Amino acid sequence: MTPSELLTDAFDRLPPLAREAVEGLDVDALAWRPDPGANTIAWLLWHTARGQDVQVADLAGGEQAWTADGWADRFDLPFDTDEMGYGQDPSEVAAVRATGDLLVGYLEAVTLRTRAHLERLDGSAYDEVVDDQWDPPVTAGARLVSVLEDCVQHVGQAAYVRGLLDRA
Repeated sequence: MTPSELLTDAFDRLPPLAREAVEGLDVDALAWRPDPGANTIAWLLWHTARGQDVQVADLAGGEQAWTADGWADRFDLPFDTDEMGYGQDPSEVAAVRATGDLLVGYLEAVTLRTRAHLERLDGSAYDEVVDDQWDPPVTAGARLVSVLEDCVQHVGQAAYVRGLLDRA
């Protein structure tokens, strides 16, 4: 298995897990919080897709699905189109309201773009330095693993919040 095949398999697992987290929930349930400062399922899945979209588009040297494919218009959030969720306060988290189909649809679209990027990479591409402002400098491979790790954590958090909601 090549690095691209391995990463593709890992990224491809995210949308089905996200779909499980939203199954049967309406917009209000997706915006439920276990406490006023907690992240919602909607925000967690939106942020998962946005983070992957922004960072993989940057690596690929292409456009983000968010703007190029009209996802920003479909979500119609009260943020700048470059917002991806880092550092948002509780009121901004609460502003992310969307259906499960919209949330998972965006993640699926981003995952397809990630897959296309990975299919273009050969083994040496993973060693290319993409950010030399860190010590050690960040390679494409390290960035992809970092993006994946962030996505896995957030989809897992969405599943956790779903479990809390089911027990509430």
